[in-house]
Amino acid sequence: MKPLITLLATILISGMIHAQDPIAYSIEHDGLTRDYYVYVPAAYDGSTNVPIVMNFHGFGSNYFEQMFYGDFRAIADTANFILVLPDGTEFNNSGHWNVGGFTLGSTIDDVGFVDVMLDEIISNYTIDTTRIYSTGMSNGGYFSFLLACQLSERIAAIASVTGSMTPETYNDCNPQHPTPVMQIHGDMDMTVPYEGALWSKSIADVILYWRDFNNCEIDPTFTEFEDTAPNDGSTAEEYYYPGGDDGSAVSHIKVLGGGHTWPGSIFNFAGTNQDFNASDIIWKFFRNYDINGVNPIISTETTYTTALKIYPNPVTDELFVETNQHTSHYYKVYDLIGNCLQEGYTTNRIDVSTLPPNLYLLHIDNQVLKVLKQ
Repeated sequence: MKPLITLLATILISGMIHAQDPIAYSIEHDGLTRDYYVYVPAAYDGSTNVPIVMNFHGFGSNYFEQMFYGDFRAIADTANFILVLPDGTEFNNSGHWNVGGFTLGSTIDDVGFVDVMLDEIISNYTIDTTRIYSTGMSNGGYFSFLLACQLSERIAAIASVTGSMTPETYNDCNPQHPTPVMQIHGDMDMTVPYEGALWSKSIADVILYWRDFNNCEIDPTFTEFEDTAPNDGSTAEEYYYPGGDDGSAVSHIKVLGGGHTWPGSIFNFAGTNQDFNASDIIWKFFRNYDINGVNPIISTETTYTTALKIYPNPVTDELFVETNQHTSHYYKVYDLIGNCLQEGYTTNRIDVSTLPPNLYLLHIDNQVLKVLKQ
């Protein structure tokens, strides 16, 4: 994780962080002090029950790195959900979640820790207990599947990015209700092989397990993502299995040429797809569901994104911005390795004439847009 730590330091120095800091909590569980961090969104005032999104880090990582790498904070601010970033414990000198497989030998009861943690969060905040979701990167994705299998009475839906199910999770899975599942995975992932290994189920096995458990339609709907970032070396496609019990569905987003990375992340490591943002698409999937099935209030929920259009793209000198809000908008322009090159406020145009020809990421109104400068 050293490249990520270096990039985090760069971003901290450049002043990218404008959101409030997460609140640190500690609880005692099984004789251990366990830490977790709560990001309270700007829209939260305690008057309305709000969802929880738990975001679990990968093996060898921690809550701080995951907070930036698979970033949900801007989405939480406007969608109004509590973001929870737990820290794992050390196993072989690496932060981990005990899921079997590559963590065999660990004695940590992480499922029990999450159960107790949720109790404490619910006592401290105004929570919609029917809308608790779990996602994570790599080991955090494996752990999200474990929670769906062993703590399903509290989990409405899960999403895994570059994770899978270990044989232990797969063989001892006992979900108590139909569980919507999203699996995002690159077919060139060399860390968690797409085709599986002795210690990890194949992605096909995982998708078929949840398709069949939820009684979804046998044949998926197939959609190709628009290749908006042709220089990222990958494309994406979705296999969507609808029609499950209680309206549940299974979505598999396969990244062709994608590696062990979080799509859309500002940390543009090799193999990172930039055609979509995984955090954005995960929340759009989650918000469809509560623990009883299809969320009945979704049609009346306020969307967390502003209607926004930029043109021309490709651009030469000046980028025009159209939105449905007649206010000024704070923006930043990044290169593909996370350097902020330009920032400011605009009502309808951005001067990019001084930027050299290249592909850039424009952050504006909680959205990330690709801009090709000619």
